[in-house]
Amino acid sequence: MANSYGPRELSQEEIDLKLKAFDDIPLFMKSLPDDESENPAIAALQDLVYEGTPDEIAANFKDQGNDYFKGKRYREALGFYTQGIDVKPTDKNLLTALLCNRAACNLELQNYGSVLRDCSTVLKQDDKVSKAYYRSAQALISLDRVEEALDCCDRCLTFDPDNQGIKAVRERAAKRKDTKDEQEHVRQERLRKEREEKLAMQAAFRERNLVDIPKPDGSSNPYQPHFDPEDLSKKILVLPVFFLYPQYAISDVIQEFCEETTFEAHLEEMFPPKGTAPPWDSRGEYTYKNLVVYAMTHRKRLFKVGKKMTLRDVFGVAKGKEGEPRDGLEVKDGCITFVVIPKGDEEKKWVEEFKKSREE
Repeated sequence: MANSYGPRELSQEEIDLKLKAFDDIPLFMKSLPDDESENPAIAALQDLVYEGTPDEIAANFKDQGNDYFKGKRYREALGFYTQGIDVKPTDKNLLTALLCNRAACNLELQNYGSVLRDCSTVLKQDDKVSKAYYRSAQALISLDRVEEALDCCDRCLTFDPDNQGIKAVRERAAKRKDTKDEQEHVRQERLRKEREEKLAMQAAFRERNLVDIPKPDGSSNPYQPHFDPEDLSKKILVLPVFFLYPQYAISDVIQEFCEETTFEAHLEEMFPPKGTAPPWDSRGEYTYKNLVVYAMTHRKRLFKVGKKMTLRDVFGVAKGKEGEPRDGLEVKDGCITFVVIPKGDEEKKWVEEFKKSREE
């Protein structure tokens, strides 16, 4: 039989044996052995890494870190710079370079606290290292600590006035500071107006004998008392008002009831004299001429509100008699409540129930 020449197909067992042989070669190892001393090749490579003076070893790590940094592999680069720092080089310039380079990696990785720590270490040894100021300023801007960033830039420019990188960072910080200052000005102005509005509203409530009763949980109604925006004197109040219809246990809200407006104006619109009764009024009793309005004060006084009365007129009536304890309408969660009910039996029934509840 003639000999066959050329490549021969290997069995799977032969392939596995050949691949296993590569596991002993450091370049092809998938993982390091538990006892690295058993592999002379690994031990030799490790000896090479740490062969030489601390400065030579650190410089080697720095060069490797630089290669990884150029390839934008910042985590690997950071690891090499850290190893260089850990061997404690005696050359201060080399240590400064390692710290600044590690800060550059952390800047890319957004580890801003680490950036500031490394740069601070550098500047404690030498306060004229531009890169340390530059990277500190960048980190501080990212942390929105713009005043400190500006200080870093200004310190650097005192000894390195032509540093374009620092100038560019300073310009960024200055723009951000201007934006923050403007935002703070707007915020302070808003707070000032809110304080003035609150004080004016409190004074208006006292003048009208209104008793403010906020919700216990601190929440607020979306409709709140405010001054009429068309009244520049800030003397006319606009309040949300509830009309309760106890006969049907439902209500309407008038979001903006100007205190100079009469009850008649709202009632005529809600219950037109010639209109049909609302769909919930099964008896057809809620018509303008057939309705009466009642107000309840903080001290549980009940009085009838004339339809031609304005809200401001009602405030005056609710005040109470001279010599009696202070009284007035309650503003619960920003709203004043009135009861609207048909004349006659339903009215008498509700009034009696109110009086009984007051006595309990």
